[in-house]
Amino acid sequence: QVQLVESGGGLVQPGGSLRLSCAASGIIVSVNAMGWYRQAPGKQREFVARILSSGTTMYADAVKGRFTISRDNNKNTVYLQMNSLKPEDTAVYYCSVWNNWGQGTQVTVSS
Repeated sequence: QVQLVESGGGLVQPGGSLRLSCAASGIIVSVNAMGWYRQAPGKQREFVARILSSGTTMYADAVKGRFTISRDNNKNTVYLQMNSLKPEDTAVYYCSVWNNWGQGTQVTVSS
C-alpha cells in the first residue's frame, strides 16, 4: 500500500522560502516518477514539478527558476524547495505517484 506524507508547509512572507517534504512508503521513489501538485482555493489542482527515475526534472512555467524538486533515495523522500515565494503560490501542496496522493500541506504566502 502506497502512503505519502507531506510536511513543511506554513506561513511565509513574500520573497521567503520553504522546503516541503514527501515521505513515501510502499513505493521506492528512486524508480518512480514523483510529482508535486497544488490546489489554491476555488481552483483546480495543478501540476507543479516532477522528478523521473532518471533524475530528469520538469516544472510548471509558473514556478520555473524558483522551485527545485529533488529526492533522497536513502530516506525515500522527495523534496520541493520553494524560493522567492509569491502570494499566488498560496495553496495546498500534494505529493503524488501513480495516482496516489498524500493529505497535503498548506502553504500560505502573505505579509
